Amino acid sequence: MKLLRNAIALILAFLALICFAPNAWAFCGFYVAKADTKLYNKASQVIIARDGSRTILTMANDYQGDVKDFALVVPVPVVLQQEQVRVSDPKIVERLDAFSAPRLVEYFDENPCAPTFLPRSVAPPVGDVSVLQSSNRRSDRSLGVTVESRFSVGEYDILILSATESNGLQTWLVRNGYKIPAGASQLLQPYIRQNMKFFVAKVNLAQFQKSGYQYLRPLQMAYESTRFMLPIRLGTINAISEQDLLVYVLSPKGQAELTNYRTVKVPSDAEIPVFVKSQFGDFYKAMFATAHTQEGKKVAFLEYAWDMSNCDPCSAEPLNQEELRKAGVFWLTPSQSSNVFITRLHVRYTRDKFPEDLMFQETSNRQNFQGRYILRHPFEGDTNCEAGQQYKRALATRFEQEAQTLAKLTGWNINDIRKKQPVSQSQPMPFWRNIWN
Repeated sequence: MKLLRNAIALILAFLALICFAPNAWAFCGFYVAKADTKLYNKASQVIIARDGSRTILTMANDYQGDVKDFALVVPVPVVLQQEQVRVSDPKIVERLDAFSAPRLVEYFDENPCAPTFLPRSVAPPVGDVSVLQSSNRRSDRSLGVTVESRFSVGEYDILILSATESNGLQTWLVRNGYKIPAGASQLLQPYIRQNMKFFVAKVNLAQFQKSGYQYLRPLQMAYESTRFMLPIRLGTINAISEQDLLVYVLSPKGQAELTNYRTVKVPSDAEIPVFVKSQFGDFYKAMFATAHTQEGKKVAFLEYAWDMSNCDPCSAEPLNQEELRKAGVFWLTPSQSSNVFITRLHVRYTRDKFPEDLMFQETSNRQNFQGRYILRHPFEGDTNCEAGQQYKRALATRFEQEAQTLAKLTGWNINDIRKKQPVSQSQPMPFWRNIWN
């Protein structure tokens, strides 16, 4: 029994050392909230599973409107056949979002008068129409458009087109019932010059009704190409505001980054006031908008980079092998079930700030990173000792530093923040605070 007590004591001491020492805060803490895509009214999400030149791309539509008006035109590097395209489970995108979302964690100060370091207690978690046929193949040729392939997948009717000039392609699409916004020709031309093909999808209304789904499911395509890129320019044609794009890159190697725009880590590991716990969504939106503006609105933010086999703290459990397979990970074997590194990039773009498509590269960097924000709850028990009095005196400085950090990150008014901050019991409120507030 004595040996058991000694072993437990050693374990507790070790936990106190690694999880509660100020210099070891890197990834300890208790997860309480996450900043997922539900924060944004519209946020496109793309999964790119890539190894070498092989890619499986999953596109989650954020289309809002009558499905009969849906039209998707995506430049692709090769002619795709039916067996290379399928519909995907939308829950996989939700799982990746939840696993990689920026997160809020909290710590609880220990009793400064306690004789030994003990692990702090933690609070409970908070928180049938066929593919459209051209009526005149001779007319198609006159427009410079060739239908390379046509097939149906799930609720989508799909064409793979090639074209020799953008005006002809736009005219062909409009004539064949695709609602393409004005001005598309100018953005289509660069893809035609690069000899890219066009993946064109329209909803098969009968199949959509049979599917029983309320929303359109993600489309997933597999291809081989040395081009590691994501076309975004067509999405700016009729955009009236900034577009949010979340890209989840899955790789056996390490982090992915952009080559034609800077990749910047989102501000992280900041200690912020405890009251932010009830408004973490508002905090993160304001923080991201501030950082986006400070970087000139033309960078990609790294929000998460981690080996998929673990997490600390976990905002959701890592995806299992079957879920990874559904997400497009094709290189895993029964004996190699955890070789997946996830990079989450958040791009907020407009046509003027992002005039080029996103060009990526894989790296061997497997350094972990997460958007992580820290709440420190002060100790509220009796502190009738010298160390306790020193602790109380230091709280006022700490609260002020947290307020200033929050104001800097979000642009919120410092005086409004101070009003919500607790006041250290050992120090009276400064005589000027009420006047200046």
